[in-house]
Amino acid sequence: MEEAQTRQQVKLAASARVDENGQFEILAISAGEGNGWQFSEQALQESLALWDGVECFIDHAWGGHSLRDLAGVCRQPRWDAEQRGVLLKLRPLGPSAGLLAELGRQMLAEADPRPAVGFSADLLFSASGREVKTILRVLSVDLVMDPARGGAFLRALNARQPGLDETEPIKKETDRMTEGNKEGLQALAEAAQELKQARCANLLETKLSEARLPEAAAKRLRAQFGGQVFEAQALDTAIEDTRQLVSELTGGLVVQGAGQVSGMFSGEDQINAALHDLLGAGRPAGLEGARPQRLSGIRELYTLFTGDTSFVGGWYPERAQLATTASLPGLLKNVMNKLVVEQWEELGRAGYRWWEPLVAVEHFNSLHPLTGVLVGEVTALPAVAEGAAYSELSVADSSESGEWNKYGGYVALTLEMFERDETHKLRQYPRKLAASALRRISALVSAVFTANASVGPQMADTYNVFDPTHHGNLITTALSGSAWEAASAAIYNQSMAAANGATAPKLAVDARYLLVPRSLRLSAMQILYPNFAYQSQIFSDNLQKGQPGDVITVPEWTDTNDWAAAADPRLAPAIVVGERFGLMPEIFIADHPQQGALFSNDEVRIKVRHWVSVFVADYRPLVKANVANA
Repeated sequence: MEEAQTRQQVKLAASARVDENGQFEILAISAGEGNGWQFSEQALQESLALWDGVECFIDHAWGGHSLRDLAGVCRQPRWDAEQRGVLLKLRPLGPSAGLLAELGRQMLAEADPRPAVGFSADLLFSASGREVKTILRVLSVDLVMDPARGGAFLRALNARQPGLDETEPIKKETDRMTEGNKEGLQALAEAAQELKQARCANLLETKLSEARLPEAAAKRLRAQFGGQVFEAQALDTAIEDTRQLVSELTGGLVVQGAGQVSGMFSGEDQINAALHDLLGAGRPAGLEGARPQRLSGIRELYTLFTGDTSFVGGWYPERAQLATTASLPGLLKNVMNKLVVEQWEELGRAGYRWWEPLVAVEHFNSLHPLTGVLVGEVTALPAVAEGAAYSELSVADSSESGEWNKYGGYVALTLEMFERDETHKLRQYPRKLAASALRRISALVSAVFTANASVGPQMADTYNVFDPTHHGNLITTALSGSAWEAASAAIYNQSMAAANGATAPKLAVDARYLLVPRSLRLSAMQILYPNFAYQSQIFSDNLQKGQPGDVITVPEWTDTNDWAAAADPRLAPAIVVGERFGLMPEIFIADHPQQGALFSNDEVRIKVRHWVSVFVADYRPLVKANVANA
C-alpha cells in the first residue's frame, strides 16, 4: 500500500561564505539527512526555481516577519554537483541590509575569534514517511545566531538543529567564518539581544492584556518575565498557573447581599463575540456586555487561530495566538447557523414563507416513511345506556404516506479567500443558504397544485389530489366573487374521512386562503376585501399598508389565470411538511489541518443539509381552478 503523504515544515542550518563585494554565497541545502528527514538530489533539483527571490531576514520570527527585519534577497540558485546541494547568491536589501553588509565586511577580516553567525533555511515540504517527496515552498533564509547542529526542536527560534550531509569543503568554509572582528560583532550580538528583549516585552504585555488577571497577579508576572528573553510557552504556562491560583483563592468567597457578579468573559467568549460582530450576527445570550477587540476581517481571524501567517495551509500551534478549546470551524458553524435563523425570520417578515399558513408542520424522530399522519374522524359519540359497557369507537388512520428527501451541498472557503480578506462573501453565504432552503420548500408546496398537468400528485386511492369526479375539488371557472364562493362551498360540503360503515358528516369548514399568481393578486384582494374596490389609489396605498394574509401569492405559479382555495390547516389539515432535524437547514463545517479538504484543496467547506418531506394528507380542504384547461 502506498504511504500517505503529509505536509511538514522545518528549519535547516545552511553554510555560507562572503565574496569580495560583501555578498553571501550560501549552500542552502544538500542531499542527505536533515532533522530526521531524507532529502533526495531529485527533490532538491526540482526545487531550484523556488529559491529565486526568497527573502532573508535578521533572526527567525515567532509570527510573521517584520518589514524592518528584511536584510536581503536570494538569487541565482544553481545546483552544485560536487557538494550535492543548492547554492544561492544573497544580495543585501531592505531596512536591515546595512547590518547584513557590515557583517559581510567584517567577516572578510582575518582577526580572530568570530562569533557563530550563520544562515537557517525555513522550508515547507510534503513527505511520505520520512522521505521528502516535494519541496512546496521556501519561506525564508534567515541570518541567526549560533545555527550549529544538534538541536532537538524543529521550530524553536535560534535552536541548535541538525544539518545535512556535511562535507569537508563546507566545514572549511564554516571554520573560516568563525574568524572576525570581535568588537564589531559583539555590538551586533548585543543589538540582537536587545531586539529579542523588546519582542519578549511586547509579547508579555499582549498576553497579560488578553489574560485579564488581577493587577497584583499581572504585576508579579511582569516582575518575573520583565527584561528577560523567554519562550512563549513558558509565559503561557505561568499565566495559566497564575489563573488557576487566583481561581482557587477566590472560588470560596461569598458575595454578601443581593449583588450580582457580571462582566467576566473568557478568551473564547471574547473571540466568539468578536466573530458575531464581524459577520453581522446577533451575539449569543450572555455575551451582550463583552467588549472584545474588533477583528479587521477573516484574514486576521484565520491567522490568529491557525498561525498560518504565510498562507501555505495547515495549523501551526507555535504561531497561533488564540489558544481556546473552540476551533475555527466550530465557531464559524455556530455563527453561520445563527445567521441562517436570522435570515429565515427576515424572509418570513418579507412574505417569502407564503406556504406557512397553508401547511401543518410535523416533527418526526426517524427517517422511516411517513404514514398514519392524519387520523380519521369520530363522527358522533354513541349513546351509553345506564350500566352498559362502552363500545370501541371506530377510528381509521389516513392511508396517505410521505417520503423523506435530502437536499444539500457545500460552499468552499478557500485559502485564497482568507488571504484576500473577502469577509463580505462569508457574510452572504449563510443568507444565501437560508434563501435556497426556503425556495426548496416553496417549490415542493407549489408542486402540490401544479404537478401532473396541474392536477397534483396521485393519492392512495389512485386518483390525483384534484379530481372533479372522485374528489369534487377541481373546477375551471375564472376567479370572481361567485367562483370563490363556489370553491368555498365545495370545501364546506366535503364529507369527513370516516371509518368504513360510519356515517360521514360534512366537513363544515369554509375556505380561508385564496392562492393566486402575482397577476391575480389585486383581483383576489378586491374579492376578499370588497371595500378595497371603492378606495382610491388602491394599488399604491393599500400595498404600502401591508397585504392581508388571506390572499397568498405563489411565486412559482406561471399560469396567469389558475387559482386555488384552501381551508385553515388548524381546522382541516391538508398539506403536511415533515421535518427531521428542524425546519431550517443545518450547517456543518468540519476540516482537519492535516487531512480532508483543508489539506488536499486548501479550503474549509461549509456543508448545508436539509431533510424535508412535503405530501398531501387529505384532499378535502383544497380546491383548484385550472382556468387555462377550460
